[in-house]
Amino acid sequence: MEIKRWLVGSRPRYLTVAAVMVLHGSALAYWRGSFHWLRFVLALVGLVLLHGSANILNDWHDYTRTGIDRVIRRTPFSGGSGQLPVGNLSAREALTAGLVWLALGSAVGVWLAVDLFGQAPGGGWLLLLLGLVGVVIIATYTPIAVRIGLGELLAGIGLGLLPVLGVYYVHTLQLDTAGWWSGAVALLLTYNLFYLNEFPDWVADKAGHRRHLVVLLGPSRAIRWYVVVEGAAFAAIVLGVSMGALTPWALLGLVGLLPAVRAVRGALANYDKFEEFFPALGANVTAVLVTNVALSVGYLVAGVLASR
Repeated sequence: MEIKRWLVGSRPRYLTVAAVMVLHGSALAYWRGSFHWLRFVLALVGLVLLHGSANILNDWHDYTRTGIDRVIRRTPFSGGSGQLPVGNLSAREALTAGLVWLALGSAVGVWLAVDLFGQAPGGGWLLLLLGLVGVVIIATYTPIAVRIGLGELLAGIGLGLLPVLGVYYVHTLQLDTAGWWSGAVALLLTYNLFYLNEFPDWVADKAGHRRHLVVLLGPSRAIRWYVVVEGAAFAAIVLGVSMGALTPWALLGLVGLLPAVRAVRGALANYDKFEEFFPALGANVTAVLVTNVALSVGYLVAGVLASR
């Protein structure tokens, strides 16, 4: 079935990242006293569609434009879905799927914005602006951002900061310190998710004229920056709590240090290897998911306690 091929091409297990960002933003809103089930479901559907669109369009570009996916050594965590090189998905099907998913995800965002117009004067304009920024990131990430050293940052914004901040706004109609601070934690973690995944591909990426940070810095220097950003993500949680921007229950997010430490150790030891690097990539994904889920649990606990 065509839909099944589209789904496989979207790298479905990575769509959990979008899902946990929706959970993160919604739980944060619940702690702040506002939560709407319908908006939660719509945000989940919309962001998963947009993330799937970004993945498929990335595959299409790397196969048809740069040819990177024709020569790259795929890992379980990087190198695209692999569906185009083996013929399971044609270039035309991939482009169609990516654009359809992008249109559907955008339509859900517009629906949410229209609903917000009914809740507060002008309430939907800011959501439309955030959504437009997200769509621009999807459209420019592969053809432009990764060629000028901005890919990691835009990925962190587009799949970290914007989802948490946007979903938080959908529930609360506010963009306050809590939303920005918690969104920044998500930004740093997502940044490093994409960043570490670039290490196995950097030679092929360089040949395909990508200029992301691993290419620009070289692997031996680039891996140190990964460690700095990973430490900054968890330091931001502690600092946010100490400054009163986040509830003390957000410290549950530090549970993510367990897989993060494994990722850092494995990355430092094996950044210049291939299969030996796989455990670090897996631990890095786990750190992103566990930290965001643990933060969400902390916000939910804080919300329940505050409502008593």
